[in-house]
Amino acid sequence: QVTLVESGGGLVQAGASLSLSCVASRGFFGDYAMAWFRQAPGKEREFVGCIDWRGETTYYAESMKGRATISRDNRKNTAYLQMPNLQPEDTAVYYCATTRLGVGFRRVTDYDSWGPGTQVTVSS
Repeated sequence: QVTLVESGGGLVQAGASLSLSCVASRGFFGDYAMAWFRQAPGKEREFVGCIDWRGETTYYAESMKGRATISRDNRKNTAYLQMPNLQPEDTAVYYCATTRLGVGFRRVTDYDSWGPGTQVTVSS
């Protein structure tokens, strides 16, 4: 398993953009597919998107298609989530996670390493 730490969250106004980072340590990041999830207050954690270990294949939740871009740089042990035009409904804690199962898995239980999360708050 790897240790993951997210960063880049904050308080922004509607329409702003954010780029979140997920840095991995204590493991070989390139062994894993990874995903971003988010959890809004009072709601279950939901899948945002995922990327394969090469960084060549991505999948997104239907609600996030065109609204998020996931990428990774295995040389830096880092994955990214870029979100333009944020809206108040994007307010949540954002988590990165890794899995050895491969790319395309969308359930929380498919992932075995998680970061502590980074808060994104979007004001109207």
